[in-house]
Amino acid sequence: MLAQMLLPAFAVLSVAAAQTATNSACSQPTITINSQTDFAQYSDCPSIGGSLVISSSASGIIDLSGPGQIKGNLTCGNAGKLLTLQSSSLTSIGGDFNLNNLTTLSGLKMGVLTTVNSMTWVALPALSALEFGGPVSKADSVTISNTYLAALDGINLKSVGTLQIDNNNNLRKFDTQISNITDHLDINANGNQLAVTFPNLIWAANMTFRNTSSVSMPSLATVNGTLGFYGNYMESIIAPNLTSVGNFATGVGSLALVANGKLSNISFPALISVGGANQIANNTDLDSIAFPALKTVAGAIDFSGNFSTPQLPALTNVKGGFNIQSQQSVDCSGFKSQSGGKGSVIQGTFICKTTEKTGTLDGSPSSSGTGSAASPSTSKKAAATSFGISAAAAGLSVVCMLHMLL
Repeated sequence: MLAQMLLPAFAVLSVAAAQTATNSACSQPTITINSQTDFAQYSDCPSIGGSLVISSSASGIIDLSGPGQIKGNLTCGNAGKLLTLQSSSLTSIGGDFNLNNLTTLSGLKMGVLTTVNSMTWVALPALSALEFGGPVSKADSVTISNTYLAALDGINLKSVGTLQIDNNNNLRKFDTQISNITDHLDINANGNQLAVTFPNLIWAANMTFRNTSSVSMPSLATVNGTLGFYGNYMESIIAPNLTSVGNFATGVGSLALVANGKLSNISFPALISVGGANQIANNTDLDSIAFPALKTVAGAIDFSGNFSTPQLPALTNVKGGFNIQSQQSVDCSGFKSQSGGKGSVIQGTFICKTTEKTGTLDGSPSSSGTGSAASPSTSKKAAATSFGISAAAAGLSVVCMLHMLL
């Protein structure tokens, strides 16, 4: 009789002990997985309380199905024999999803993953496609660098702090429903056929585009910092709803269109204010420039290349210098009447001319100009003192000059 009474009690205690052991295993600060066998003891965990590290000795397929959440980081680096990383249950990663130097990883399958704190993928040369069903819609920071991905299907962010996509030579498209970028976007040195589409993007802190074939941002209204297009392959840059770039009060944040060899059309019909410099240089196919609504520029207006007289009918305040140099004939009389120093529309040093060898404010050549560029330190000092450009604008000009030299 006593035995019959004790058996259920022992059974309950056994279950409780097993659950305690399981909970203890699931809540370790760091779990290291060397093989699929190692993960078996954690497959019943509803969540991983700490970080999960897949060691460099892991190989073949690692399936993390079971837990719905990893509260810390999910990390795998230098696992040269890992072929596939997958999970059918994982919905969120509280820390960094970090994959680094996985030379044979060709399968990345996260069927229900929607949320990560940050995502850092670097040196995944065999990874050509993602199998993400979520999609991943929430992340504070995303870096995808040096992969073989052709598209970023399954990553469809609504908001992000930092978004960096660079050196993915096979990348052909990036479409995302993102509505705001709170720190910066950097798309650089990917495949020269990369088409970028931001249909819902309204606000961004800073945005830089290099080596892209097209950029669509029909809803963009505000860039709080700098918006730059350098060395791209697109024929048009159109921002129909963009009203401001940078902050006029602080003189921070510039608009730069530099060395875009195929660019023949720009359209910023609603742009009213630029906080730093408004620079257009070395776009050899661009033969007309118009900013019909532009009123205020806290830095400099710096246009050089091969274009007809720019159309700037709404200007009321240019705090910095004014440089228009074109290989086509330009009419400078209207601009000259607005210059004259303090109290005039154009307050900085004034240059407007038709010339065979055009140059930017920092002294670097533009279009087919063959003159030598000034040194960075000399250029920055000259631009800041002679033309009244803010430090931020001068810095941008130096960056642009260096880019053209590289």
